[in-house]
Amino acid sequence: MAPQYARSLRFRLPPLLFFLQTGFIVVFIFYVDIEQNPSLYYKFQDVHVMVILGFGFLATFLVRYSFSGAGFTLLVAAMAVQWAVILNGVESMYHRGKIWINMRSLVVAEMCTASSLIAIGAVLGKTNPDQLLLIALLEISGFVLNGWLLQTFLKVQFLNAIMLLHIFGAFFGLMLSWVLYRQGSEQQHEKEKINRKTGLFSVMGTLFLWMFWPSFNSVLVEVDHLDRGRKLRAVYSTYLALAVSAVTAAGFSVLTSPQGKLNLFHIQRCTLAGGVAIGVAMSAVHLPWVAMTIGFAAALISTLGSRYIKPLMLFAFECHDTCGVLSVHGLPGILGWMVQLLLQIADSDDLTTAVRFAVFHISTLLITLSLSMILGLITGFLLKFNFWRPPPNKKCFDDQNFWEFPHLAVKK
Repeated sequence: MAPQYARSLRFRLPPLLFFLQTGFIVVFIFYVDIEQNPSLYYKFQDVHVMVILGFGFLATFLVRYSFSGAGFTLLVAAMAVQWAVILNGVESMYHRGKIWINMRSLVVAEMCTASSLIAIGAVLGKTNPDQLLLIALLEISGFVLNGWLLQTFLKVQFLNAIMLLHIFGAFFGLMLSWVLYRQGSEQQHEKEKINRKTGLFSVMGTLFLWMFWPSFNSVLVEVDHLDRGRKLRAVYSTYLALAVSAVTAAGFSVLTSPQGKLNLFHIQRCTLAGGVAIGVAMSAVHLPWVAMTIGFAAALISTLGSRYIKPLMLFAFECHDTCGVLSVHGLPGILGWMVQLLLQIADSDDLTTAVRFAVFHISTLLITLSLSMILGLITGFLLKFNFWRPPPNKKCFDDQNFWEFPHLAVKK
């Protein structure tokens, strides 16, 4: 007898997609216009490759969820970018009467989308596309709100606020995963594993992210006449941190393995931890060895976290983190925040300035963590309603819930 899978998506997904897309088109008709600014196009391409190809391929690692990993990433990203453009343009509409689209606004929208894809990684394989869309829209709304709060009340620079996307997305996803925890997840799901083909495709995503991460971290760095080397310094620092991170992750992967072998999950993800940490600390990093040290520490934390903290989160806190976003984005992001705090204090001329910066910097992290976790909890409780019809436990991590497989069709 053929296996029975989830019901058709016909009466759930298309109405949601058409409703959202029609609404976005209406907003663009009346409130959006184009502003010519081609100078960032090549940088936009790099960020675009990271978000679509990087995160898309990275999500294909599960043996029976590769269609969904790549396909849903594209679907969510395409919808999320439009929503991010609208939200980020609200202030412009208030002051100038229009939401103006240029290369910079598209880059910012892509980075907001990356934050939502990080959050989705925590519940990958356990949700349907309707839920993923809702997660992305609510996460981006919270992230944009967080940036506005930090810039308005704490006078945080825009670049520092946007680079908190790793911390915000990771802890949003963790709270979401905690609320949506399924009984029986203590034992690894039979389909939650990697094979050679999906592992290879996932490593392709890692390679895309690794190659273009310097552009991702430097694209929004403003260049002024006082510090013309700031953008190039961000590129150099990111590249060096990534290089050290890749080497360190490989070394600690072998050291922590009972068989003394490389772990593919560590190579896929922990090699990127240096890019995460240096992105958060970037504004305070001026020397190459500092960037390299950050890459080493980030890979160490990420590898040990993937090996030991991820299982602990599952057994002690009932938080099933599919992609290990805490170890890959959350902990390296907090490391970068701590390094930025220490370096800024060390560079301060007097005690009053150092204390003032420390208070504002700590407040920045507390606001970001609080808002991300609260919104993650709220989103999780919204998704627990049976209305969303999530896949049953036995049908998690399986493409056949959502995709056509003609060669498996039962002929009658």
